[in-house]
Amino acid sequence: MTVNADTGSRPAVDEVLGSCESGIPKVVLVGPPGAGKTTIGRRLGRALNLQFVDSDSIIEQAECKPCGEVYASLGEDAFRDLEHEVVKQVLGCKGVVSLGGGAVVRPETRALLENHLVVWVDVGVKEGTRRTAGDGTRPVLAAEDPEARYQALLTEREPFYREVADYRVRTDDRPPQRIVAEVLGVIDSE
Repeated sequence: MTVNADTGSRPAVDEVLGSCESGIPKVVLVGPPGAGKTTIGRRLGRALNLQFVDSDSIIEQAECKPCGEVYASLGEDAFRDLEHEVVKQVLGCKGVVSLGGGAVVRPETRALLENHLVVWVDVGVKEGTRRTAGDGTRPVLAAEDPEARYQALLTEREPFYREVADYRVRTDDRPPQRIVAEVLGVIDSE
């Protein structure tokens, strides 16, 4: 995706989603940063022979900068507005969809998930902190005490993940292929 050098314009979200096959997602992944949504989502897409669509990646392509920079420049409210619009669009893509870790904080975004198979990809505080340590692209996790900040994030968001999820899978100390197999079993049982 390129920016028009003459006008400096960014591609629109619908332009970024141009290659998205219309339909209903097979599964939607939610969960905190560092839980493994992208890793699991890509592998599920390959296993199911379906495209993988990541809402954070769509935002990054549309805004031509990392999600963390978009969040920092817009502020949380405007970022969540943008994220909500992106979620509305990606839920019209056939495939495996992964949402940003904070997408579920907005009630209107949670409402969009009501008729979808939603899997909560979860991770414990210590492992989530380890996986996201030193990642400057996640300003929401920037703190003097990263573990305490991660715990606060989980405490805030856990009720929302629980509300939208049809199934919860833990990723601590488990290889991705076992998690993918577990989620495939959930999909097959639907």
